[in-house]
Amino acid sequence: MGPWLLIAAAAPPAAEIVVANTPPPAAPAERGITAYPPGFFAEAQPTSAYDMVIRLPGFTFDKGAAVRGLAGAAGNVIIDGQPPVSKNDALDEILKRIPAGSVERIELIRGGAPGIDMDGRSVLANVVRRQAAGFKAAVSPIANFIYDGRVLNSLRAEAQWRWPGGRSAELSQVYGKGPNEELGDGVRTRVGANGAVRLRSNVDVDSGGQRIYTIGAFETPALGGRVRLNGAYQLNPSFVELYDRYVGGGKEYEYDRIDRRQIETGLRFSRALGATTGLEVIAFRQMNDSDTTVHFEAPALVRDFALDRESTETVGRVTLKRRQSPRLSFEGSLEGALNRLDSETSLTVNGRAVVVPAANVQFEEKRAELAGRVNWRATETLALEAAVRQEQSTVTSRGDVALEKTLRFTKPRVAATWSPSPVNQVRLRLEREVGQLNFDDFVATSNVASTGTLSAGNPDLTPQQAWVFEAAAERRFWGGGALVLTVRHFELSDVVDRVPIFGPTGAILADSPGNIGNGTKDEYALNLTLPLDRLGVPGAQFRGYVIRRRTRVTDPLTGIKREISVLRPADVREGSQNGPVSWEAHFTQDLPAIHTVWGADVVGGFRETTYRLSEIETRKVTATVLLFAEYKAAPDLTLRVEAQAMNQRNARRIREVYVGPRSRGVLDYTDVRDLEWGGSLYFRARKTFG
Repeated sequence: MGPWLLIAAAAPPAAEIVVANTPPPAAPAERGITAYPPGFFAEAQPTSAYDMVIRLPGFTFDKGAAVRGLAGAAGNVIIDGQPPVSKNDALDEILKRIPAGSVERIELIRGGAPGIDMDGRSVLANVVRRQAAGFKAAVSPIANFIYDGRVLNSLRAEAQWRWPGGRSAELSQVYGKGPNEELGDGVRTRVGANGAVRLRSNVDVDSGGQRIYTIGAFETPALGGRVRLNGAYQLNPSFVELYDRYVGGGKEYEYDRIDRRQIETGLRFSRALGATTGLEVIAFRQMNDSDTTVHFEAPALVRDFALDRESTETVGRVTLKRRQSPRLSFEGSLEGALNRLDSETSLTVNGRAVVVPAANVQFEEKRAELAGRVNWRATETLALEAAVRQEQSTVTSRGDVALEKTLRFTKPRVAATWSPSPVNQVRLRLEREVGQLNFDDFVATSNVASTGTLSAGNPDLTPQQAWVFEAAAERRFWGGGALVLTVRHFELSDVVDRVPIFGPTGAILADSPGNIGNGTKDEYALNLTLPLDRLGVPGAQFRGYVIRRRTRVTDPLTGIKREISVLRPADVREGSQNGPVSWEAHFTQDLPAIHTVWGADVVGGFRETTYRLSEIETRKVTATVLLFAEYKAAPDLTLRVEAQAMNQRNARRIREVYVGPRSRGVLDYTDVRDLEWGGSLYFRARKTFG
């Protein structure tokens, strides 16, 4: 078996890895790869691989992007050297199903490693599982007591089997109910351009959703290599019911319902073709169906919106890898994909049908990508990576929008990692990134029912492109501490934002997603992991990060520079001129003497603004605070309690509505809906078997 090609051995040999909390060699064979054994996490009493990953020094978990195709969709955690062949089954859920006792080590890969596809990322975590035969299972009943008196119960059950000879199986069943923490009760005020109050009301909102999941996987040796099959069947019904009662009489009523059904299957086959060459074949298919209905009532007004959307994605990829020497490796791949969308949209106002642009569309995309990559460790301290991807896609649309076009993109990447010592590292990256066409942009949005603002779909889009310049500096200290500073600059082209739709006479009918030209984006990120033992707080750790982001594009209506629509995280401070900011802070303390871990999580708020034809809509959500304690009552029983959103999270929707296109600058009114989420008390028991 090739030492780095097969799923169970994709990482460098253990002898070549720096082990955390032990003195590393002066010049390890694989600088930038730090292995954290189970003992590193022992005092935290983790129950799953997810609990271990989120405690890695200098690491911020990212579960990946909801894009089509396999490239760019994976998060920043791989399992046994490979990303999961899954999308709807979220990465954090996959990691939560891996028992902590099944983890042999977690490797933090900084800057790349031979045989590991970083997928454009500078840092990855690799969860390496034990291969011992056996059976493990867990059952987790959950009760969530909501501030408004509701009690939402859930149940999660999972099992893993491993047999001699390398065969394994996994099965998980989830039945859960949950609230929407951005929709509480509150008030609404509408103020005219002259400052006069036009409307005051009290808002009462009930919302919730369900997760009904069945997920399984099977892995076995086959055809001289290994085969892994996985599948998922997921139902996600959700609803929002809103009563908006005017002060002085009258009301508005809205009921939204979305029923989602998702089915996915995946296959990965890998085998060694000699001592230095390996083959990997991946096949993936997903089907997503969703039905959206919105009913809205106001005095003398009734609107009904419906969207029936069905989409499928079929992807195949073949990858050939060769390790020419311990310092040099090559990789080539070919990926093909077929994506389809069939959508039907309807809107009625007071019983009369309203024309919606791009209401009924059948869309198809055939895409192919050829890629090559080389990794070279030039010296003991310097590693280089060069890659290029060539993408071509043919897009066709029928129905209300008829088009056919071919798109071609070349995507080069160059990265360098310099590790002057085991605790210092500098990473540089230059890459051309190309986004993917988003099916959500092809269909109308449902907010037309409640706001009256028509946001149509548009299949005639070009993917956004960016030249990315990235630099990161990292310093590790105190065994488990890390400080990472990252700077990124994006030169954007074909930015996807909101554009006006013109009728045959030149009149503006509505707005929709569209390409608005060039732009820029700058990000400055600081990530800190600080062990607090040396500061007098034994067993404690602080983790936090802050990101400042600034974007600039030219508004297609006004010609004035502004930020990109719906780009968060962003600063929620009133009147802030310092650019969008996102931050998180996490404190944990391990108390092994009483078998308890406690802590607090604070997640900063965000702002996202959408620039539409005749209005600017801004959503602001304030920070949320969570306190938790987890007690290990027995080796096979863990109890956890959380006080969620104990600071009463606030969510505001601000609509600045103009008379005609906002480029005229004639403000009609500002409508502010201010809702408070009062929090909840969450209890979970986890009983393990095996």
